[in-house]
Amino acid sequence: MCGICGEIRHSGQPALAALGRVNDAMQARGPDAAGLYVQGGIALGHRRLSILDLSSAAQQPMIDAALGLGIAFNGCIYNFRELRAELQAKGYRFFSDGDTEVILKAYHAWGRSCVQRFKGMFAFALWERDSGRVVLARDRLGIKPLYYTEGPGFFRFASSLPALLAGGDVDTSLDRTALHHYFSFHAAVPAPRTILNGVKKLEPATLLTIEPDGTRRTERYWRFHVGEQRPTDRAMSHEEWSDAVLDAMTAAVDRRRVADVPVGVLLSGGLDSSLLVALLSKLGHEDIRTFSIGFDAVGEHSGDEFRYSDIIARTFGTNHEQIRIGGDRALEALPKAIAAMSEPMVSHDTVAFYLLSSEVAKRVKVVQSGQGADEVFGGYSWYPGFLSANDPVQQYQNAYFDWKHSDLQRLLAPDLLGEDSSIDLVERFFADHGGAAVDKVLQIDTEIMMVDDPVKRVDNMTMAFGLEARVPFLDHEVVELAARIPAELKVKNGGKHILKEAARRCVPAEVIDRPKGYFPVPSLRYLRGPFLDYVRDVLGDEKARTRGLYQRDFIDHMLQNPEAEMSPKGHSRLWQAALLEAWLQTHGI
Repeated sequence: MCGICGEIRHSGQPALAALGRVNDAMQARGPDAAGLYVQGGIALGHRRLSILDLSSAAQQPMIDAALGLGIAFNGCIYNFRELRAELQAKGYRFFSDGDTEVILKAYHAWGRSCVQRFKGMFAFALWERDSGRVVLARDRLGIKPLYYTEGPGFFRFASSLPALLAGGDVDTSLDRTALHHYFSFHAAVPAPRTILNGVKKLEPATLLTIEPDGTRRTERYWRFHVGEQRPTDRAMSHEEWSDAVLDAMTAAVDRRRVADVPVGVLLSGGLDSSLLVALLSKLGHEDIRTFSIGFDAVGEHSGDEFRYSDIIARTFGTNHEQIRIGGDRALEALPKAIAAMSEPMVSHDTVAFYLLSSEVAKRVKVVQSGQGADEVFGGYSWYPGFLSANDPVQQYQNAYFDWKHSDLQRLLAPDLLGEDSSIDLVERFFADHGGAAVDKVLQIDTEIMMVDDPVKRVDNMTMAFGLEARVPFLDHEVVELAARIPAELKVKNGGKHILKEAARRCVPAEVIDRPKGYFPVPSLRYLRGPFLDYVRDVLGDEKARTRGLYQRDFIDHMLQNPEAEMSPKGHSRLWQAALLEAWLQTHGI
């Protein structure tokens, strides 16, 4: 787990000073070591977080002179030892003991198709010395980020958007379509767009090959299709599906134990993270370290779920820590959490993950986390309604969109509001994906919304402290299995039915059958006191007034009535508007 960057010049030398600033800006992602490699028109940079092969032999950028290949790699290939043995049988010799060199040898042996053999999370740039070709790759579910920008004669990439800003020469004007998506999709901006016109991100499960003359080609190397079954699936019983889920999750958790440092668990007290702990215990993992976080309550709204996380800790005898956060500390951390965001993220639990990561990183370097289960196994409350949807596009908008186009006509400055591009995106996506309405919804949420909301959030906030988060529910074999399971087995009985049934073999019933919870940060759902003052300062700042992003009368209305404008899911629209402006100010835009 690290930060990577690089620059490709079609003529002349890379701008090393700029690339150095990009690399330095990612120090938090990789605090253990740094490196730059330059040859001709290519430069690769790396920040290292030592997880596998802690020796200097695994330093990056890694160059294999014998094969004529170089790489900057961020992530972890969980099956690298099996691949290494296969490559050794082919005659390859290794000078290190980690996963980075395995990628180099695998590429030499199998070409670009090597990515189909990798079980893990990754973003890498691989350079062919003799041809000058560069191949950029991102893992199947977009767990590891990869951003890029272009200028006259150069192509620059990095693991974070703010790092690219540090290098300069970036068009920071706002992308109107991305702006529309930000407000519609709970701050998720689907790849390849970002909120800035001058920065793009590589789509998940995608290879981007750049030739020395600047010619490019992209290829999607993996897809999954929710609702598409094998012939034998139709004969599977409820119990057989449950067995298959438990087996797949056990394998996914087991894979993510590979490390040369201790591995812990972020334990929220919900089903998903509780199942991870139970499976680690089943696998005989010794000294399971678990961590939970809680905040001050606001009125009747609780700020912690310690009751449930304590049950799991007691049941499995984990080495458990409760981390209690006062409201003043959450407020103090807000600007720092915003600075750690590669893109603006509105979810209330972003600051929770930031504060949790700040503490957990003092104890361990690697954690398993339960993100992705709701999208993959149908856990959200709006899914059952799609089993009989007449107009799935409109129903999706009603259930999911924070702001409809008519709402944005009141909020955004007229010159920043174009067409209703968010509803257009959903219409195109649903038209391109056959099957039942509920399958279309599970597909878009897993393929797009999950990647650019919870997955990105966890990566950004954990890596702000050099903490590696591994997400077993996003094991691609788990996702492929879940896609084949009949929708009604996923979404019935309040959601995640088949996952709950699988979990009953090892997780206490009182955790499985509890009311669904969320990572609670009440102070950002109900803006009051100093949190409201913070929002008022952001939106009243001279930078905000000069930018003219919003219509001032509507902002004043929300400031006077902070809880009058709430999204269909009960989130503060005022906070969403303020967060975007705060992110722009924080990053000097």
